[in-house]
Amino acid sequence: MSSTVKDRAIDTRAAAQATDHYAHASQARAFASLSPASLSLAWLDWAMHLAASPGKQTELLRLAVRHQQELAHYLYDCLKAAGDPSRVCVAPPESDRRFSDPTWCRWPYNLLHQGFLLTQAWWEEATSGLHGVDPHHAQQISFWARQWLDMMSPGNQLWTNPVALDRTRAENGMNLLRGGGHLLEDIVRHQAGMPVAGGDAFRVGRDVAVTPGKVVLRNRLAELIQYAPTTRTVRPEPVLLVPAWIMKYYILDLSPHNSLVRFLRDQGYTVYCISWKNPTDQDAALGMDDYLRDGFFAALDAIGRIQPERRVHATGYCLGGTLLSIAAAAMARDGDARLASISLFTAQVDFSEPGELGLFIDEAQVHMLEAQMQRQGYFNADQMAGAFQMLRSYDLLWSRVIHEYLLGDRRPINDLMAWNGDTTRMPARMHSQYLQRLYLDNDLSAGRYPVDGRPVSIGDIRLPVFAVGTVTDHVAPWRSVYKLHQFLPGELSFVLTSGGHNAGIVNEPGHPRRTYRIRVRQPGDPFLSPDDWMAATPVRDGSWWTAWSHWLADRSGAPEAPPALGIPGRPALEDAPGRYVLET
Repeated sequence: MSSTVKDRAIDTRAAAQATDHYAHASQARAFASLSPASLSLAWLDWAMHLAASPGKQTELLRLAVRHQQELAHYLYDCLKAAGDPSRVCVAPPESDRRFSDPTWCRWPYNLLHQGFLLTQAWWEEATSGLHGVDPHHAQQISFWARQWLDMMSPGNQLWTNPVALDRTRAENGMNLLRGGGHLLEDIVRHQAGMPVAGGDAFRVGRDVAVTPGKVVLRNRLAELIQYAPTTRTVRPEPVLLVPAWIMKYYILDLSPHNSLVRFLRDQGYTVYCISWKNPTDQDAALGMDDYLRDGFFAALDAIGRIQPERRVHATGYCLGGTLLSIAAAAMARDGDARLASISLFTAQVDFSEPGELGLFIDEAQVHMLEAQMQRQGYFNADQMAGAFQMLRSYDLLWSRVIHEYLLGDRRPINDLMAWNGDTTRMPARMHSQYLQRLYLDNDLSAGRYPVDGRPVSIGDIRLPVFAVGTVTDHVAPWRSVYKLHQFLPGELSFVLTSGGHNAGIVNEPGHPRRTYRIRVRQPGDPFLSPDDWMAATPVRDGSWWTAWSHWLADRSGAPEAPPALGIPGRPALEDAPGRYVLET
């Protein structure tokens, strides 16, 4: 074949690939970044196996008949004069608050919500326990069935919600007028890129992220903030906080009363925190190696210049903890001894069981996202927020629809909610590598993840580790975080705290109703399964922050004079919170 023919073939292939990428990106926009192929394959897998399972079909038919009989008996009891309308034929789970108001016991709303709960129970049975279905497909079917059912809940409709109807009658419809105004305001704010309603009360640098400090380093990807001391002496080992770059750093420095940065500073530690840049389409080529080099290692180098010969207590939150684990493994491989300890908050190193977030991650889904990111250069924060909303659809979506749009009541917003609405983007290359190498291929736990061209192993880390999981985490389930026990050979202190992925970490002392469990695994101790660990570890009241502070103190030297702010010979760039956190 001549070179001209080869060139034409290459050009034709490139044109075909470009056309496919454009088509897939268009599909991603049309389907809210969800792969129709992935969902279709899941439904087809489930339907074909159900069609080939007469026993399961018979079981479901019997269940449907039994439910209809129960509902008929319930209807009969309700129609009798002596009937008790508060009696139920199926009770909702304790965590289901949709029908907790007493008005749901009135006729005919009692029949409506009981019929809905029976339908929900039937679909739970129909989408589980079907042999032969791919586990990922089974999880997808169960999840999407719940989404459709939640959408059709009688509580979400005005004409079937007695609470909303009573409010409408009492206020002559003014609640709906207010709710329409709230909806319009939310649409305008979203389109204009403005903070969520009420978020203006928590301005960065004025109300949140107000701990005094200096930006001592800035590069194309990150700023490093050094915080001013409040104690006359400090521990010689500073604390470096590595937040995830899928969110703004100031979740670790919220209001003064619940700021982890301020807490550590008041305990006598020199605190540093990385503030990540909010990338644009100009940063599409930034990858995981850039976040290691220009983020973690650049910060570590700067700290070494400010506090020479001082080892660092490195602390990673969420994806920042995964990055820290990769960096620590590379440092252990290369004999780099600059770390004194590692703390990991809701951070995974094994992604074989990533939890419900894994429902949105498979080959078809990642390919569609890559096509979309290739065109726009980044992964939009709204796409991530939409996935999180679906994971907790009632708490984050439908309860808001009911309270703000049907009842017309604006819920008060707190600092954590305002932070949650201050979203960030992710560079296309980094997000693709993150999904492919960590989630799909699970290279880190398998010892295949490369740093500087050579693979690293989590098992090389011999430093003491303090790890935190949260009970109701939908992003990094605590049982997945617990797998650190299988990879780290050294001392491991594991904490399981009440709360979710964010609220469980923002866990200041004095916060009511907070509990946690903690157990230390020493080298040579036998492995405990997560269930055995929980059974053997008593619950403690209060905040795990105090336990962590004591843990750090036990691994730190005698207090000394605090270091000066800034790198010697180089003036600080500006006051905290810096520039990158303000980028929208």
